[in-house]
Amino acid sequence: MMIYTVTFNPALDYVIKVDHFALGMTNRSHDEQLVCGGKGINVSYILRQLGFDSVALGFVAGFTGKEFVQGIEKMGITSQMIVLKQGMTRINVKMKGEAESEINGSGPEITADDLKQLYVQLDQLQDQDILVLSGSIPASLPNTIYQDIMAYLADRDILYVVDATNDLLVNVLKYRPFLIKPNHHELGEIFQVHIENDEDIVFYARKLQDKGARNVLVSMAGDGSILVDELGNVTRMGVPQGTVRNSVGAGDSMLAGFIGGYLKGYDYDQTLALATACGSATAFSDTLASHDEIMTLFEKTQQLIK
Repeated sequence: MMIYTVTFNPALDYVIKVDHFALGMTNRSHDEQLVCGGKGINVSYILRQLGFDSVALGFVAGFTGKEFVQGIEKMGITSQMIVLKQGMTRINVKMKGEAESEINGSGPEITADDLKQLYVQLDQLQDQDILVLSGSIPASLPNTIYQDIMAYLADRDILYVVDATNDLLVNVLKYRPFLIKPNHHELGEIFQVHIENDEDIVFYARKLQDKGARNVLVSMAGDGSILVDELGNVTRMGVPQGTVRNSVGAGDSMLAGFIGGYLKGYDYDQTLALATACGSATAFSDTLASHDEIMTLFEKTQQLIK
């Protein structure tokens, strides 16, 4: 069994901290970091903290792409990123101060020939491998790319984990993804309703199961999460106490934690507890969570199962 993550929109995140930012003035940062960003990369990193290796698929370009690949390999992630002939991997500027602001780059163009190389790589997947499809789709790719990939692999018993929104998510349900993770707002948008309570979440999560999803994990930020699993059970999970310091990667960490719990052989209650520990640990840290931070919170989240 191997885990593969796909990141179509990788980036070098230039994270700067600026106190008292003033528009139109010269501002100076007092802390700077260069971080390899992308939802699939975040999942791979947290899986590594849990003891699981994964292979990162996607596209990079230019000198920034070379730096990106070196960076994720230092993180312990195996890279099979395809190097494009033109363009450069984007740089996203993330400024933290009294408020968080971002300027995200557009990224390189991915051609039809480039995409063919990805399908060649997908041929290596075997039964029971896990494929994580998460994040937005570059404008140069068809917006059906997730379902196209799953259709291409339809003759294999792949465990799909999908973190996407609206049609990008709904259109893959017929391929019976192992896990999907909408938040409660996205769940309401799919069915064009206003989600008012836990009963609504469970009702519409089951509708997604009727369409093909095996496990539906609905996150609700500070209000916790609800898992409607493939065995028919509903688990409500609160969140541990802590100070939120980072809004980037918490959802991806939760996704990785669920995969990790499943692979460790946990039941779905314990799997959700580990997922919550991973997501919260990242939210309470300045960067993606470490193994020790996750395990400390895991002891607490096991007490929050309802």
